[in-house]
Amino acid sequence: MMNLRMLLAAPVAVVMALSAPASAELPQGAKAPGFATQGALAGKVFGFNLSAALRKGPVVLYFYPKSFTQGCTLEAHGFAEAMPEFRKAGASVIGLSADTIDTQVRFSTEACRDAFPVGVATPAIIQGYKVALTKPDGSATGLTSRTSYVIGRDGTVKMVYTNMNYAEHVKRTLEAVRSLQPKRKG
Repeated sequence: MMNLRMLLAAPVAVVMALSAPASAELPQGAKAPGFATQGALAGKVFGFNLSAALRKGPVVLYFYPKSFTQGCTLEAHGFAEAMPEFRKAGASVIGLSADTIDTQVRFSTEACRDAFPVGVATPAIIQGYKVALTKPDGSATGLTSRTSYVIGRDGTVKMVYTNMNYAEHVKRTLEAVRSLQPKRKG
């Protein structure tokens, strides 16, 4: 018997398999567009502002297609497990999808394990970061591509990685954040 989560995830998997990013993501060295949006951490809603987050250190901004789908849940688990390492490197993490804030509230607890926030990727944010997922005919899916950015304190894109397979996103962003740390002498 097929479980309900697998049944619900099937249409998203088909859309993702038949989709592609609308256009190339922002290149390394580009100025990251500033934005503010609603976020959720540990089931609580808050306002997220990229500029404010960057004052504290680099930001890992990762876009994912749909909360509660298999790949997105596994990616969230990976980021949650790696949060001590991201914090040690001085970085914060936020995941964004086009899901509603009510969905993000649940996802922040169930999949992100209260370890990092997720937020709402508005159409303007999706367009600014060039992460719209489209069907082969170019029509919109309403989802975002799986794209991870590391944004330096100076507001520039230090690393970008797009791949619909979630498996490398945590590793690659953590390596990029670590490379931003000053080298120790001696």
